[in-house]
Amino acid sequence: MTLKTIAVVGTKKSGKTTTITNLIRELKRRNYRIAAVKHVSEPNFTIDTVGKDTWKFAESGANTIISLASNETATIEKVSLESVTLKDVLEKCEGNDLVFIEGLKKIVGQKKLPKIVVVKSRAEAIHALEHYKPILAFSGSYSTESLKCKIPYVNTFRDAKRLAGLIEEKILQKSE
Repeated sequence: MTLKTIAVVGTKKSGKTTTITNLIRELKRRNYRIAAVKHVSEPNFTIDTVGKDTWKFAESGANTIISLASNETATIEKVSLESVTLKDVLEKCEGNDLVFIEGLKKIVGQKKLPKIVVVKSRAEAIHALEHYKPILAFSGSYSTESLKCKIPYVNTFRDAKRLAGLIEEKILQKSE
């Protein structure tokens, strides 16, 4: 069985994170288990804090560092993004009903993963129609209804229930 996954793509500050968080809230309300994967594009970003013990482990050469706290566990793997495959990422999400991937356009762009494209302009929507397939829905501040394409537009900023319903119908209730 393949893990059901939706890529959420769009330009910077288009509303990808807001779209995903609104959908997570609605799908959790419907009792689904959800995983979320976030691509952080800042080149020197680290989730680790300089000077903390986990940072010291990484600095000393550990490839994998696991932090365990009373309400959270975290695994830090010191690997290059270029060496990570979509399969690697999804294996970490096993046990969930659905995975949202934010960003990672180079990895998910040409994959057959259904996509929610969050757009701010007509030009972004037209670009998406040419470069992202398959598109499950458009969302964002620009309504694509004037394009008269067969892909639904749902403003998840105002109506996450409608897009969650579409996800249930087209993705979650499909049998593998």
